[in-house]
Amino acid sequence: MSEQTNRESIIVRTSIVGIAVNVLLAAFKAAVGLLSNSIAVVLDAVNNLSDALSSVITIGGAKLAGKKPDKEHPLGHGRIEYISALIVAAIVLYAGITSLVESVKKIINPSAPDYSTISLVIIAVAVLAKVLLGRYVKSKGEQTHSGALIASGTDALSDAALSFAVLLTALLYTFKGISLEAYVGVVISGFIIKAGTEMISDTVKDILGRRASGELSNQIKEIVTSDPEVLGAYDLFIHDYGPGKAYASVHVELPDKMTVDKVDILTRRLTDRIYRETGVILTGMGIYSRNTDPEAEKIRKEVEQIVLAHEWALQMHAFYIDEEKKIMRFDVVMSFDKPDDEGIQTIVNEVGKVYPDYHLVVVPDIDITD
Repeated sequence: MSEQTNRESIIVRTSIVGIAVNVLLAAFKAAVGLLSNSIAVVLDAVNNLSDALSSVITIGGAKLAGKKPDKEHPLGHGRIEYISALIVAAIVLYAGITSLVESVKKIINPSAPDYSTISLVIIAVAVLAKVLLGRYVKSKGEQTHSGALIASGTDALSDAALSFAVLLTALLYTFKGISLEAYVGVVISGFIIKAGTEMISDTVKDILGRRASGELSNQIKEIVTSDPEVLGAYDLFIHDYGPGKAYASVHVELPDKMTVDKVDILTRRLTDRIYRETGVILTGMGIYSRNTDPEAEKIRKEVEQIVLAHEWALQMHAFYIDEEKKIMRFDVVMSFDKPDDEGIQTIVNEVGKVYPDYHLVVVPDIDITD
């Protein structure tokens, strides 16, 4: 069984467990809520039902995301999982808004609940079941890097806390005669709405393309720069095409005397090692030539000192001097709070005063990874 197939199988099995548990809990809670006239318990049941629907969507997303690449989607269908996670988040948000409306209605037109001992026991068991389910689903989500499962597991743990609040409310009414049903319903709705909003925000970031984790980008750069022939690694781009499907490109600085055949061997060596150690497929490696002449190296260090004196200039690389044509070129990674044209002009003016005999070619770079 391939790694992708095994991942899909785990997601499906975990989601089926979630569906079964949530449907049973929803049925028991709905019965308890209707028999005891408790809006808080009924809303808790609705929340469980929405969780079951979320698991169904998670299964569908995993199945579609596991489809093989085709002509129209040569890099696979992995991003479908982000869309399924977004749908799950929308369902959670809808359930929260609906619950809030019903709770407010109950505040305006209150009615006293009537709990039995068996009702209290069922609610208590539901709390325990949600805790166990949440921990199980979240752990499987982290194992498979499934955003939808992690979101479902986190939501289940939040539900356990809310169900515990419902239980306390029921006990308070049973023993003290104080009814906070509708108000607890508002609180539950608020938590559900908050969870749904955060899930949507997090998933939208995945769809738009978020900054790669510092751990992964640093690991790749360390692999590249650990090769004795590489003088530096820059401009690392990591493209996310779904969980476990990442492609990357990077620029490396190499000695200006290095021949193409050696560059080819180096590229293949690094591509293989990066994939074996990180699972990321290196799709391209750009080459920056670095002067091996000691005088050029001295100039590079002086120019770097001038450039990095500015807080908004995060890094300088790709430095090269063409002595014959008197051209000095280099790239500068700019922070997002400094306009590129303004920053580059400042650098050109300052470096030009120190080295007036050179034509400067300064390129701004994006702060894309750590």
